[in-house]
Amino acid sequence: MRNIDKTGLPGKYKAWIFQHGLLPRLTWPLMLYEIGVTTVEGLGRTINRHLRRWLGVPPSFSSIGLYSRTSKLQLPFTSLVEEYKVGKARLIMTLKTSKDEKVRQAGVHVRTGRKWSASRAVEDAESRLRHKDIVGTVCQGRQGLGTTHRQSWRTTDTGERRGMVQSEIRAQEEEGRKKKAVEMGCQGAWTRWETEERHLTWKDIWRYQPAQLKFLLRSVYDVLPSPVNLHRWGLVPDPDCVLCGKRGTLDHVLTSCQTALTQGRYTWRHNEVLRELADILERERKAQRKVKKKMVTIRFVKEGQSVPVQGTNKKSGLLEMADDWTMEVDLHGRSSFPNIVQTSLRPDIVLWSRGEKKLLLVELTVPWEERCVQANERKRAKYEDLLAECWEQVWQTWNFPVEVGYRGFPAQSVWRTLSALGLTGLERRRAVQRLAQAAERASSWVWRKREESTWKPTVGAQ
Repeated sequence: MRNIDKTGLPGKYKAWIFQHGLLPRLTWPLMLYEIGVTTVEGLGRTINRHLRRWLGVPPSFSSIGLYSRTSKLQLPFTSLVEEYKVGKARLIMTLKTSKDEKVRQAGVHVRTGRKWSASRAVEDAESRLRHKDIVGTVCQGRQGLGTTHRQSWRTTDTGERRGMVQSEIRAQEEEGRKKKAVEMGCQGAWTRWETEERHLTWKDIWRYQPAQLKFLLRSVYDVLPSPVNLHRWGLVPDPDCVLCGKRGTLDHVLTSCQTALTQGRYTWRHNEVLRELADILERERKAQRKVKKKMVTIRFVKEGQSVPVQGTNKKSGLLEMADDWTMEVDLHGRSSFPNIVQTSLRPDIVLWSRGEKKLLLVELTVPWEERCVQANERKRAKYEDLLAECWEQVWQTWNFPVEVGYRGFPAQSVWRTLSALGLTGLERRRAVQRLAQAAERASSWVWRKREESTWKPTVGAQ
């Protein structure tokens, strides 16, 4: 690690060298030789210390943020301790299920120290896998019966069982990380978010500027130098906000400061995300084809033959229901509601078709991630009366409140809205990624200007 640190490369390149160069060379000797888990944990702490410095996060940054596979922000790093335990389990399973009878009966003991026993971990993993066979496939969230398929322990061969045990060892390690995260007040706040996960690949990391990546990691785990954190760390005597004098938590600085709200900082961030959303919907609106009504015909088939499957449209969504959509976007107060009913409300995006009498409302919010559900309910209630008045005028209406967390974590409402409007697959994923990056960049700019008394949004924010 010291040699990698002396290369003079940027931090993210050093991290890549560790993940793809050093770590694979360590897993083999750790699996073969009798090295205690305490020694490996010491090596892991050294690795964590270097990774934190290379990524630009403070020493207090939890290792959960580096290696977790269930957190809201997942990095492409692998824990040395986890690879050590998986390697020892693989060794035990290889000896235990060997085709050579003498190897199976040799009685080889895999020693890992007193703190963790590889043989006991394998027994626990096998016991949990057998128990899962008894329980069967259970529903998770809104999944229906038969949505997922689980591999059964009793119907698998030797190689598959070896892989299942290793996966179960990794799952146990992840459970330990989740337990620690729930106990953490600040760095475990992401366990209460009702947003989608973000998986940062190496391709994503290459595109990040060092300062932007640093902001993302620190903001997700609340280790940015906010006034409250600086006071907690003993660096400043006063934990109050510079602009308004209230308690300067990260939530306050980026979403709740009245001075920043009055100056239009949060409105500017909202408009930055809204501009991206409007561009996505405008491209989709212009890409629509004319609606063609198909003639209903009867298709005859001979006896004994199957009915041929008719082709379906590649795209289906609300925008496919008309070919004369008009769109208005409420940027800088320049939009107006269509002449359907009289109202003072101005939704962020309005799409309407006079020929088909259909109206779509899209209302964007960039809230604190823990308040996405409340924001969605508030925006639905806000336009409920307006939708009822439009229905009375024989206009079919839809309301789509969408939430993109200020750190770039879109809520499920974003995915549902884009799907309802006709975006699917890779096109939808790219659209969600654009919205996430827009919110993240704008919040980073708001954070940089947190101590300036005047607010002048510039092109440099991009």
